[in-house]
Amino acid sequence: MKNLWNHALYREDIGYVAGLDLPWDRLEHTKVLITGAGGLIGSFLVDVLMWRNAHAGMNCRIYAMGRNGDRARERFDRYWQSPLFSFLLHDITEPLRMEEGFDYILHLASNTHPAAYATQPVSTITTNVMGTDNLLRYAAAHGTGRFLFASSNEIYGENRGDAEFFSEEYCGYLDCNTLRAGYPESKRCGEALCQAYRSEKGIDIVISRLTRSYGPTLLPSDTKAMSQFLQKAVSGGDIVLKSEGNQFYSYTYVADAVSGLLAVLLKGECGEAYNVADEKSDIRLKDLAGVIAGLCGRRVIFEIPDSTEKMGYSTATKARLDGSKCKKLGWRMRYDIPQGVERTLCILNA
Repeated sequence: MKNLWNHALYREDIGYVAGLDLPWDRLEHTKVLITGAGGLIGSFLVDVLMWRNAHAGMNCRIYAMGRNGDRARERFDRYWQSPLFSFLLHDITEPLRMEEGFDYILHLASNTHPAAYATQPVSTITTNVMGTDNLLRYAAAHGTGRFLFASSNEIYGENRGDAEFFSEEYCGYLDCNTLRAGYPESKRCGEALCQAYRSEKGIDIVISRLTRSYGPTLLPSDTKAMSQFLQKAVSGGDIVLKSEGNQFYSYTYVADAVSGLLAVLLKGECGEAYNVADEKSDIRLKDLAGVIAGLCGRRVIFEIPDSTEKMGYSTATKARLDGSKCKKLGWRMRYDIPQGVERTLCILNA
């Protein structure tokens, strides 16, 4: 795994988010559990919080939970001996067998790419439903101060043709009787579980709805279109488009996704969901492929997807999120698509 800290741009991204005007004092001397800590969002978030510990004396104890101990040991080697960092090897579809109390739980664990939806449909659903229930049950039993559920733009389903942007109240069409529905439907159920525990058990919950996120922390196993484009660019290949590319989606560079998530965590209102999105980073898939191809001097070519790939693809043709509610918390997107993609490629090509 590439040591991202060796690159000045990555350190700049971490310092930027860690230096934002947020009520960081709420995290001082607290214990924070992060599930999915080894993922694209989670690993960047761990770096930000540990930066605050090192440079701002936050004294926030980070418990990073994941299923791959070897990968975590490599990714978080710089913190492994720190008294403010602990890695917890655990599959959240199993109940948590410990007594540690956490001030904050950030539930980021989930299958988040098409190949996983198609080949691991059961774990996709159980992680989002059983895993969320296990964590909420633990939070209720141990007096967790605030629970953040990282949801997805996919909960909105297919645009019915009546909205250019999805506000938090929008509810589009989903065909639940399909394999691909497992991800968005289980994310919807995860949100409903959060509301149920808030009402019945009094848990303080907030929900961040993330768009299609990308950045240098992407995992090699990630099969989202954006990740495949970036991986092809880094390897020197042509950018492969497996559709006509008319899909119109919202995207977010990882630094902006994490800054939005932190804004929701520290400033969001209990029980509310927030779209972490800005229209300046909305783009059609074919134009996205063109931007990446242009930055790496390659071509865009078309290729017919195989049957497994096709099963995992979203059917949504337009999924642009309205981020005005999150902006009212003071969040602002820093990087548009060309800037975010260029930074990603610079870091990964180093």
